[in-house]
Amino acid sequence: MRSSLLRSVKTLARPTTARAYSVDSVPSRKVTVLGAAGGIGQPLSLLMKLNPLVSQLALYDIGGTPGVAADVSHINSRSEVAGYMGDDQLGLALEGSDVVIIPAGVPRKPGMTRDDLFNINAGIVKSLCTAIAKYCPHAIVNMISNPVNSTVPIAAEVFKKAGIYDEKKLFGVTTLDVVRAKTFYAGKANVNVAEVNVPVVGGHAGVTILPLFSQATPKANLSQDDIQALTKRTQDGGTEVVEAKAGKGSATLSMAYAGAIFADACLKGLNGVPDVVECSYVQSTITELPFFASKVRLGKNGVEEVLGLGPLSDYEKGGLEKLKPELKSSIEKGIEFAKKN
Repeated sequence: MRSSLLRSVKTLARPTTARAYSVDSVPSRKVTVLGAAGGIGQPLSLLMKLNPLVSQLALYDIGGTPGVAADVSHINSRSEVAGYMGDDQLGLALEGSDVVIIPAGVPRKPGMTRDDLFNINAGIVKSLCTAIAKYCPHAIVNMISNPVNSTVPIAAEVFKKAGIYDEKKLFGVTTLDVVRAKTFYAGKANVNVAEVNVPVVGGHAGVTILPLFSQATPKANLSQDDIQALTKRTQDGGTEVVEAKAGKGSATLSMAYAGAIFADACLKGLNGVPDVVECSYVQSTITELPFFASKVRLGKNGVEEVLGLGPLSDYEKGGLEKLKPELKSSIEKGIEFAKKN
């Protein structure tokens, strides 16, 4: 699926595409990006503009969106682009949306914890989800705003209060953890990253991120030390980027890429493409926790099936037990915020 997204980008770059491409066989789909003028939002908007499954692209932010929309709108692809700005235009951006992607909020900075992020981003997420409940209650929601472990439960509580909660349509985007696990595994195993698949389960912060390298394909005979190092690097991938940017940014480009991959999977599911499977943080049916990142089969209604964890190594079983208390605490923190505020 990832390679098909890249093929779409290359195809759209050819000058003959506009004449050769037929939109008749592809359903009309509106995608809205909330936080489109930000560090993740701008490259994500670019990638969604390049996606041939998108017919309408609505870009929203508190400021700067008209310029981003004008810039992106000049790209030669199917979708019509509109920019919206400020509280009074949020409803216009959301109305009729099939998929809403939320990268809104502040990014991580050096020394900033997930709790620091929570204090700022929780309120932003709550207000945006309140608007989603009003203007596009049946849309699929892709939550990127961190800390995802808490913001997804916040969204769920907002939707429950509004009477529109559908657990099949709320996703925490953990695709970046998969992207990193694949990249790091391919480098260590000396295999083509395009052929690699690594499930990543649990949550989307630190120790709650559990890559299942025992299930990675193609198989490689890596040592236990290698597996532990790869696990740690996957868990600390965000910090690696924050430190490399020396306080001037976080993982914006790779996150935009991961967000575009997952949105593409959701659109394919909506369009009836069979066997679309991605890892995502969803309402759990396979653990005792309310939310858990798992492999998910996507379809016309969002989640068609939450797939089981499969066989785990002893190291992964230990990691699973280690992550549960922290993930449980993050979930409860999000629920408590939503109910109190």
